[in-house]
Amino acid sequence: MGANDEYVFLGCYTGESGGEGEGIALLRRDPATGDLTRLGVAVRTPSPSFLAQHPRLPVLYAVNELDAGTVSAFAIAEDASLTPLAVRSTGGSAPCHLAVTADARHLLVANYLSGDVSVHPLDADGVPGERSDLLILRGEGPVADRQQGPHAHMVAPDPNGPDVLIADLGSDRVWRARLDPLSGRFAPVDAAVVAAPGTGPRHLRYALDGALLLVGELAGDLSWYRPDPSDGALRLAGSVPSSSDKATFPSELATGRDGRFVYVANRGPDTVSVFAWVPEGATLVAEVATGGEWPRHLALLGDHLYVANERSHTVTVFRIDPDTGVPQAQGEPVREGTPTCVLRWHSMGGGR
Repeated sequence: MGANDEYVFLGCYTGESGGEGEGIALLRRDPATGDLTRLGVAVRTPSPSFLAQHPRLPVLYAVNELDAGTVSAFAIAEDASLTPLAVRSTGGSAPCHLAVTADARHLLVANYLSGDVSVHPLDADGVPGERSDLLILRGEGPVADRQQGPHAHMVAPDPNGPDVLIADLGSDRVWRARLDPLSGRFAPVDAAVVAAPGTGPRHLRYALDGALLLVGELAGDLSWYRPDPSDGALRLAGSVPSSSDKATFPSELATGRDGRFVYVANRGPDTVSVFAWVPEGATLVAEVATGGEWPRHLALLGDHLYVANERSHTVTVFRIDPDTGVPQAQGEPVREGTPTCVLRWHSMGGGR
């Protein structure tokens, strides 16, 4: 393997959760063409539906989306092979997202079904320990079969401080909690965003101009929030449907490197919507078929967009037009059992 080889790890659902995946899959990515070559299963672990990596060390983390949730950590070798380091209980049910804090002291995990967030201290080698805290969320929403209680769907640590944003599909809130870096415990939460009833906040991302972008799984929309000059609180600045098809359940969003475009994956219509982004907000530019079913996740890597189509068991590769921002499918989709997450690993002397 060359020093500049790029690899892609794929998360999935395995048989434990009714999926057809075998574990974390490994693919080689050609940085010039964007093409993917499947190398096999890097490691077998139950339903690793979302993946994250240590910001400075060659360590990969995966949720195990099971009724009794766990999180697994793996050492990444130069050839991107994986060696298990630890498996820890999250204390919750169906963990679906995880992230490492900016100071690399803690791993945070969102437990979807139980609606809570676990904290795991990381040692000097990036190995997670047993829980230092379990943040219990409260609240519900008007969609009876989806919002009976809290459903933590994403944890987003502040890259510049101790605050953490938590997208809660069940309560129509984005919570803000402060994590003590020494004790690994959360201070009481407050609502950073109170979304419209029935929104179902799923994933969020900051635009380059500082606006907070949010996809609502239940409302089928992309909304954005800006600080109110009077008190700094985030206020709704606008929203648009995520698809021209009303029967959509958006899953993931990404922003282009120059901030001009926002991409949203739409389950149901099985499309990716492209929005032009300006200070006034988002405008739909194009909606492109993914060539698969139920796009669970997407990732922008260089000039290419990769879409994990959960139900058709494929990953579609798109080349992004640099002027229009519109993706165009290239080649045949890569076959992979029940893919749910795309994560790049760039091998450079043992780091990213």
